[in-house]
Amino acid sequence: MRIGIMGGTFDPIHLGHLIIAEDARARLKLEEVVFVPAGYPWLRSGDAPTSAKQRVEMVKLAVQGNPFFRVSTVEVDRPGPTYTVDTLEEMRRELGDDVELFFILGMDSLKDFHRWKEPARILELCILVAMVRPDHGDFQRESLLGISPTALSRVRFLDSPRIDISGTEIRRRVARGLSIRYLVPDAVEEYIRRCGLYRGSPSGSER
Repeated sequence: MRIGIMGGTFDPIHLGHLIIAEDARARLKLEEVVFVPAGYPWLRSGDAPTSAKQRVEMVKLAVQGNPFFRVSTVEVDRPGPTYTVDTLEEMRRELGDDVELFFILGMDSLKDFHRWKEPARILELCILVAMVRPDHGDFQRESLLGISPTALSRVRFLDSPRIDISGTEIRRRVARGLSIRYLVPDAVEEYIRRCGLYRGSPSGSER
């Protein structure tokens, strides 16, 4: 069984996340893609995201109707900073050794991969799926060899469509009273409006 994992703050989840997840699912023949909203992402300390409960609810609204997508609260249920290696360890225990895990991320995240907690162990637990945009530029793949001599064999590079949507821009648009229609699923747009999210001064840079 092949399962994709897509982590992120999802503050908010947007159509770019869904398009990338579906693209990876179809091309890698994944049985499902699990969306894992972050609890307290350590790389974003000092920039508190929307509450975990609200972000989880938005992800659930976004993936409803797609039988291949589901949501896991494994990270928001864990106290303290969020680390991918801990999530993968937990999912491995839950799903068993027969499941092949594919962790989906963008090239920006891959460039910072050496800063993640226990990157070598992550590569043992899963295959990284790096979604490459046409305009992203060259990535020095040899840099992964500093983590593990076999690191490159544990990474799949997939060309992805260019989708210039970011959580930062969505929060800014909401704060300015601009429309976010067609940037997020309709149910997510309604939830943001109903809960009055992002009406203050948004910040952050996650996609």
